Amino acid sequence: MIVLFFYGIWVFLQIIIGYNLFLPVFLNLCYVLFRKADSAYQTKSNTVYDYAIILTAYEQTDTIPAAIESILKLKYNNYIVYIVADKCDVSRLKFDDDRIVILRPPEILQSNTKSHFYAINNFKRNHDLLIIIDADNLVDSECLNELNKWFNKGFAAVQGIRKAKNLNTNLACLDAARDIYYHFYDGEVLFRIGSSATLAGSGMAFKTSLYRECLEHQDISGAGFDKVLQKEIVSRGNRIAFTTEAIVYDEKTSGSEQLVKQRARWINTWFRYFKFGFSLVAMGIVKLDWNRLLFGIILLRPPLFIFLILSVLFAVVDIWICPVQSLIWLGGFACFVLGFIIALVHAKPDKAIWRSLAGIPKFIFFQILSLLKIRKANKISVATRHSYTTTDKNRNQDT
Repeated sequence: MIVLFFYGIWVFLQIIIGYNLFLPVFLNLCYVLFRKADSAYQTKSNTVYDYAIILTAYEQTDTIPAAIESILKLKYNNYIVYIVADKCDVSRLKFDDDRIVILRPPEILQSNTKSHFYAINNFKRNHDLLIIIDADNLVDSECLNELNKWFNKGFAAVQGIRKAKNLNTNLACLDAARDIYYHFYDGEVLFRIGSSATLAGSGMAFKTSLYRECLEHQDISGAGFDKVLQKEIVSRGNRIAFTTEAIVYDEKTSGSEQLVKQRARWINTWFRYFKFGFSLVAMGIVKLDWNRLLFGIILLRPPLFIFLILSVLFAVVDIWICPVQSLIWLGGFACFVLGFIIALVHAKPDKAIWRSLAGIPKFIFFQILSLLKIRKANKISVATRHSYTTTDKNRNQDT
């Protein structure tokens, strides 16, 4: 009887980890069978919204001029840019445009949300919408026009797509491949089958009133404000739209030290906030709401490398405990690889990304190092220091 009890626990643990291997193929099947096209969402207005573009920087300002250059090439005029330069030397930031407002908080904020609300509290006018941009991002010239389409369809939150600004190292390519996977399954697929896209930290826009309602009275320290924000939005019954046409180019981590520090913060945020998934799943069941239910399930999923490592360990142990279950694990690995390839094929990435996949074991090793640093993650600088920057002007405009 005791043996059966512990075996039951063993099987249960395998199920809560193993289903993640099959989930991408399941989601893709739903995507193929049930996805909604743009035409399924009716345009309700043709408003030219007033945007606040909030660009946050911490300690570093060297990438800001290129970011502003891309913003000023937007094919859209109804906006003001608020640069929140937290703990920054702004003496070299000179812009001859009334739409650029430089804000230097008198006290160190060291918080994304505090920087955002510092901008909000210093708005020159009451903006309808706000979009959050990182200091190392570049903005496609049609970005706001594409976001507007979805706000005019009645959505209050929209996540654009973040594409790689640099593919200069193997790690940067692998980072971009990871982003492609998440943008496809957690962005496009989730949204098209009736749930919400997860938020990516930048390239995301909201009705200003919704953003304030969700976060104004919350004290969020460390990384992960987007995790709190998406939970608040979805729990209120809203859906987060996703568009592949509103493009923001994001700096990929090109060095191992940068990667380890960045992933330590990200892994820390998952452990801090995955609990949100339980409440959303419960709300989805009680309210019979597919949006909350599926989104909650996604929030419970561990980071890729964690469930892959645990899956390998379970499969190896099952060789001795129950060989048949090892065959199921092999099927799960095959499904996951298939799902990953589907995401890459859908995105049609640069050949360098395909070539970089041979380095996945090394990429996972660096993330294991990140896992060992999660207790100190919030003491690591809130900004990722990149050793490589590029304006890549030919790519960030009119694409």
